[in-house]
Amino acid sequence: MNPAIGYIAIVAVALVSAVIGFYGLRVSRTTSDFYVASRTVRPWWNASAIGGEYLSAASFLGIAGLILLTGASALWFPIGYTAGYLMLLLFVAAPLRRSGAYTIPDFTEARLESLTARRVTSLLVIVVGWFYIVPQLQGAALTVRITTGLPSWAGSLAVAVIVAVVVAAGGMRAITFVQAFQFWLKLTALAVPVVALLLVVGAGDATAELPPVAAFPPAAGPGDLDVYRTVSLMVALLFGTLGLPHVLVRFYTNPDGAAARRTTVIVLVLLSVFYLFPTVFGFLGRAFAPDLAAPGDADALILLLPDRLVPGPLGDLLTALVIAGAFAAFLSTSSGLVVSLAGVISQDLLGGSVRGFRIAAIVSTVVPLVVALATESAGLAGSVGLVFAFTASTLCPMLILGIWWRGLTARGAISGMLTGAVLSAAAILGGGALGAAAPGLRPFLEQPAAWTAPIAMLVTVVASRFDRRGAPPGTEAYLTRLHVPERN
Repeated sequence: MNPAIGYIAIVAVALVSAVIGFYGLRVSRTTSDFYVASRTVRPWWNASAIGGEYLSAASFLGIAGLILLTGASALWFPIGYTAGYLMLLLFVAAPLRRSGAYTIPDFTEARLESLTARRVTSLLVIVVGWFYIVPQLQGAALTVRITTGLPSWAGSLAVAVIVAVVVAAGGMRAITFVQAFQFWLKLTALAVPVVALLLVVGAGDATAELPPVAAFPPAAGPGDLDVYRTVSLMVALLFGTLGLPHVLVRFYTNPDGAAARRTTVIVLVLLSVFYLFPTVFGFLGRAFAPDLAAPGDADALILLLPDRLVPGPLGDLLTALVIAGAFAAFLSTSSGLVVSLAGVISQDLLGGSVRGFRIAAIVSTVVPLVVALATESAGLAGSVGLVFAFTASTLCPMLILGIWWRGLTARGAISGMLTGAVLSAAAILGGGALGAAAPGLRPFLEQPAAWTAPIAMLVTVVASRFDRRGAPPGTEAYLTRLHVPERN
């Protein structure tokens, strides 16, 4: 691969994103602009921005890499990522918008009337956000190393610097413009190469390295799936989406609850279309690039396949487009996460001012950058899947019960969140050692959501039932606010 292609594509995306972001800075004047874009973002624009921040390194590079490695069993990832928004539509979108909160901790404090519950929620939001940013920076490191030959740290550092500058300068309103552009860039960056590759393969101009029977063995089909792992993965992806701070904050930017619902429906359509293309890339990779089917190389499939199948200038153009889309994925998801984290840190520690937001944005970028530089990627889609398992076991039970159950108390919510955090963190961080000592436990530790999320929910309910103080006095009024549609 010609390194110049990588340089041009990355610099072009960075410059365009910066220009759009600084255009947003011109219309970001108030505190509300920085936190929730003054609640004026319309459904189509907001849906594009959500697609931009949600479709991360795991979606752009990781899905194709997993399909290359494991075949049809990896299809549960795009299904779960998309279906998670159906859960948002059914349970969270409109009530959360009507809450009037800026952040998830704002919602927790208003619903439970507890500063302690707010602080626990804030801590969990920060942990989730930081660990979600790390795979984005690692994906950037992989992309820059493969496409330009620069050391891996250069990619992580470049994304961190760009994100910190744009977010600190323009806040939510600026990032909305940037992320909407980046979604359509990512969709184009996958759709155009996929169409070109299918035309090349259909014309017989490319020779498969593996025959279809070897590339797509019957044993790789759905009938060979591990039932527990599959169920646990779907629990993580479906319910983990409900607790992602950078996704939830987007619903605060809609004008009203009805607009939040329309936004979610549009997002479902956009995600369904998008995930077709990395899936096709993955299956083409099984036939035409089986040598990349290794844990350290599979995530690079989308970056390398166009040049293999379409040599010459056209292949260079397709490669440049893919690189641009990948870099947009790292920038857009990291930007959304940093916005949500900056809002939480600024509100809780720095007084909630614009200056506090900007300081928090820099802090929110530096910490995951240090972690990314000190660790190696274990597979982008798998890493993000574990973050989903953590959110499904911590923030999700509090949100669902806080919106739909009047009996939730502050002590119950805190007990459930801490239980889910301890159990899922123990499984994620200690799973390797425990799995080696007791192989029978390995599936339950590698995919913990199927047991950690129900336990967290149960603890929340039981602790609330035994809380003598009962639900907060303002519960009925607050729930009425969440569930009664706004007057036009």
